[in-house]
Amino acid sequence: MKVLTLPQALPRALATEPTWIDRWDYGLLASALFLAGLGLVMVASASISIAAREVSDPLYFFWRQAAYLGFSLAIGAITLGVPTRIWQRLGPVLLVLGIVLLALVLLPGVGREVNGSTRWMKFGTLNLQPSEVMKVFLVIYLAGYLVRRTEEVRSRLGGFLKPVVLLSIIAALLLLEPDYGATVVLFATALGMMFLAGVPLMIFLVWVLVTVSFFACLMLAAPYRLERLMIFMNPWSDPYGSGFQLTQALIAIGRGEWFGVGLGASVQKLFYLPEAHTDFLFAVLAEELGLVGVVSVISLFAFIVIRAMQIGARAEKLGAPFCAYLAYGIGLLVALQSVINIGVNMGMLPTKGLTLPLMSYGGSSLVVSCLCIAILLRIDHELRAGP
Repeated sequence: MKVLTLPQALPRALATEPTWIDRWDYGLLASALFLAGLGLVMVASASISIAAREVSDPLYFFWRQAAYLGFSLAIGAITLGVPTRIWQRLGPVLLVLGIVLLALVLLPGVGREVNGSTRWMKFGTLNLQPSEVMKVFLVIYLAGYLVRRTEEVRSRLGGFLKPVVLLSIIAALLLLEPDYGATVVLFATALGMMFLAGVPLMIFLVWVLVTVSFFACLMLAAPYRLERLMIFMNPWSDPYGSGFQLTQALIAIGRGEWFGVGLGASVQKLFYLPEAHTDFLFAVLAEELGLVGVVSVISLFAFIVIRAMQIGARAEKLGAPFCAYLAYGIGLLVALQSVINIGVNMGMLPTKGLTLPLMSYGGSSLVVSCLCIAILLRIDHELRAGP
């Protein structure tokens, strides 16, 4: 038996398999935790005035968001231990569950109406928003469908139309709430996943055109949606009426300049900017932290999306198509929702009522965001661990 000397043995020792600790993407985890932590701070800052006026407790929304974050992190920690094959098996069940929840929220006495939209179900002190849950459920189901029907999706029109029919049912339920923003995000995410799965380009382009035409008709058919579009194009035409929210957001962003007015020093959050701690949290962040804060947040979201796409590409290369499509779907989901929210805050897109992932106030959004990040981490972990 040959005995290795220390100089010979050391390289072999260093070349051993990575430990359990080494099998996690700490860059992805740190980025998500930083955004969630910053979101908690910004929710506290943006909601102090409204919380003091409505419930006489300046930190009311902060404590609730902190509880949501703790619960979301616990869900994420549990999800890290769930193998991706379990999600693949549960895909059809989760889809049916999501559709049932979307239907239940429309029933009188079950759904809770806020600002003219019936999007929430109340469970004691907790509010569940089925549209948020439906986003991740659809991504999980569609990833499994694309694995089961790969050849059909790539070669036959029927393979493409089947998920489109399901999407149409889901869209109909969402539009009855109404939740136009969630409908757009779900359609765009699903179409993006099918394109990445190899749907013929011509079929994809035709259905993109059909989808865009459908949403354009919906917008033109509803006066309030058309009004939102017109105001988005020129909010200063009615700065004290329908353009009030957007003009106040633009003022907040403009006041931030390079380094912001300072944490907690926002003026626009003082009853000028509606929904400051939910849909328009980004505008308050821009005012208080300036361009530096804006660029930092956008960079972190971009990093998460890029990592999701990299994980998906690696999974596809290693022969794990379900993990690949699931990672792609989560990346598209985070990208679309963050781009739309930031675009709305900056006056680049019509108002959609979408929250900023990981940051805006809301339990359902935060739980789903943490669940998505945990699934991404689990996929990456399985790829690092190997067969």
